Amino acid sequence: MKDSARILIVDDEHNTREAMARYLRLRFNVATAADGGEAIELLKHEDFDLVLTDLRMPKADGMSVLEATASKANRPACILLTAYGSIGDAVAAVKKGAFDFVAKPVKLDKLEAVIDAALAARRKAAEDKAAQAEATVAATAPAVAAPPPGIVLPTDDPANPMTKVMSLVKTVAPTRSTVLLTGESGTGKEVFARMIHDWSGRTGYFVPVHCAALTATLLESELFGYEKGAFTGAAERHKGRFEVADHGTLFLDEIGEIDPATQVKLLRVLETRSFERVGGTETIKVDVRLVAATNRDLRKMVSEGTFREDLFYRLSVVNLELPPLRDRKSDIPGLIHSFIAEFARENERDVTGIAPDALAELVAYPWPGNIRELRNCIECMVVLAREKILRKSDIPEAVRNHENPVPPGSAATAPEPEIETFENSERKLIEKALAECNGNRTQAAKLLGISRRTLHRRLAEQ
Repeated sequence: MKDSARILIVDDEHNTREAMARYLRLRFNVATAADGGEAIELLKHEDFDLVLTDLRMPKADGMSVLEATASKANRPACILLTAYGSIGDAVAAVKKGAFDFVAKPVKLDKLEAVIDAALAARRKAAEDKAAQAEATVAATAPAVAAPPPGIVLPTDDPANPMTKVMSLVKTVAPTRSTVLLTGESGTGKEVFARMIHDWSGRTGYFVPVHCAALTATLLESELFGYEKGAFTGAAERHKGRFEVADHGTLFLDEIGEIDPATQVKLLRVLETRSFERVGGTETIKVDVRLVAATNRDLRKMVSEGTFREDLFYRLSVVNLELPPLRDRKSDIPGLIHSFIAEFARENERDVTGIAPDALAELVAYPWPGNIRELRNCIECMVVLAREKILRKSDIPEAVRNHENPVPPGSAATAPEPEIETFENSERKLIEKALAECNGNRTQAAKLLGISRRTLHRRLAEQ
């Protein structure tokens, strides 16, 4: 089933333009333009969901095309294609509203993943705008009481460690205190950070920053912003995440990865609530609530001299340790039913529940990857399911065939058996279907009981 999204490809290189168009037409409605001027004319008369444009072109460059998208009432997302030498200009384009940039030569599967992310972000923004308009019309707004998707509120059972966590979240959310979220990878730290913001009553934005994804230089400019001319490519003043999060919440994920120099600057902001942009002298004051997260042992890093002790104590005013999923098994059934409903709706699958024996097996599994692993597992099961009810046979092989796996951090008395991930199991199933269908993706998708679009997406992710 072809996606209804309309994409405009703009590139003066004929072979590159046509190669991208042929690939993307398998999923999308695609139009092309041979230069920026032709693209700008098309944008005057037609609506697109996404514009994919080269940066350097005759007549009108990619920046001009980006500016033309801004004049549209229903602005399309924009992705820049750029050669290595002009990445600085592409970064500047992102600051002006482009969703992202992709370096040439283009890898089509990676490009498709960026396009999917851009379209998803555009749909989410439209949904948020509609929800905001609906809330404005409403005479009264209900108090925030429900958790975000992916969180199952536990009962008052003291044996469930999530009961204590939720109690602390409700207590600390309305305060100004800095919060440090710790726990294993996949336990939902960003979800809890958003919940703290949603329940805080703060009027500003929730602004996430994934520290490990940025180099030290980029992280500094992203956090504090920069002045025009501060470095090559800084064509205009740029507000940092601290300014964007004024009166809101700044979430620093993987805080243990930041370098010593940035640690010093971050400590100063926490102490004074002020900073200067890179290349600037003006002191800027902000009212920002900081929530940080890590799966590393910051105390150990302090003792090893890789993390500042004074910054650690500033960050951990309130420390919320998120329990691993294996310690809160009573929450697993609720999470599973929530994920089934979500992925059935998202993938247009008629899956309504799960068989008791399959549910029991999933509850018994220790989930070393925590909620993230459970979520991916249920998505795989829903996408590949042949019936309305998920069965034990739908459980990925790596989960179904586990034999007393050792949870992370516990002592092992025997070598851990080699366990194949369910991603590999899924890949093998898809490869087998393609082989049986002589490479015909449409027939393979029918054999697997999924849409061609879903098959393309799963292949791109592997």
